[in-house]
Amino acid sequence: MWLLAACGSALFAGATAVLAKLGVRETDSDLVTALRTCVVLAFSWLMVFVVGSQGTLAQVTPHSAAFLVLSGLATGASWLCYFRALSLADVSRVAPIDKSSTALTVLLAIALFGETDGLPLKLAGTALLLVGTLLMAAGEKDDACPDGAPCDRRWAVFAVLSAGFAALTSILAKVGVEGVESNLATALRTGVVLVMAWAIVLARGKQRQLRGIDRREAAFIALSGVATGASWLCYYYAIQNGPVSVVVPVDKLSILVTVAFSVLVLRERLGRRELVGLALLVAGTLAIAAA
Repeated sequence: MWLLAACGSALFAGATAVLAKLGVRETDSDLVTALRTCVVLAFSWLMVFVVGSQGTLAQVTPHSAAFLVLSGLATGASWLCYFRALSLADVSRVAPIDKSSTALTVLLAIALFGETDGLPLKLAGTALLLVGTLLMAAGEKDDACPDGAPCDRRWAVFAVLSAGFAALTSILAKVGVEGVESNLATALRTGVVLVMAWAIVLARGKQRQLRGIDRREAAFIALSGVATGASWLCYYYAIQNGPVSVVVPVDKLSILVTVAFSVLVLRERLGRRELVGLALLVAGTLAIAAA
């Protein structure tokens, strides 16, 4: 059962990006982030009550609270950049760069925390991830969008920032929240993201666009939040009942699901370079997991 849950985690995580892409075609990406975070926050607290960690809320120290806020701000920045990138480019280009946060996290963990166990395999996996990311991001035609119009090249900047902030989130959590139950930490951090996302929406006056959101896009935005929450629930169940060494690699392979959905649902095309890049991403992920 735990293996099915791990596969479910990868499936829902992979579907999240495609559902979000369907929700940002006309809707402002900042507004999408704010609306989607409402759904994710509900799932976060659901997980807290499922595991019963709400009783430990009073035990969170000021030191841990400070790092939770910082990691929440980093998460919010990552999500804002990620959905902005999705609004400008194909999922099959943005998602691999976002997944490269795994490589950045590994390098930071080695440099800051001296995590050198299995170092040769970690470095080899990181190299594969970075090369694979570059190949997929470049694509066969990097000068035009699917409709033939020139692409806004800023998507790559936003995608890189998304990965950077995602890696920073992990490091901040590692530094200061070891004493906080992981699901409670996620719920509190998501609350920070919600405040941050809506503050940006209100500061830029984008709340006026709420009434004009297409119902179809609103449904996809909600579904992307549900998919994220469902992925978390499946992942937690799998971690609790199965070997981490198997669950984590299965979950990280959600990139395969994302690319498959982008091809089948969004009709994005993959060239030889992108297929080679995808293969390197998978190999790098498995190498890091095995280290």
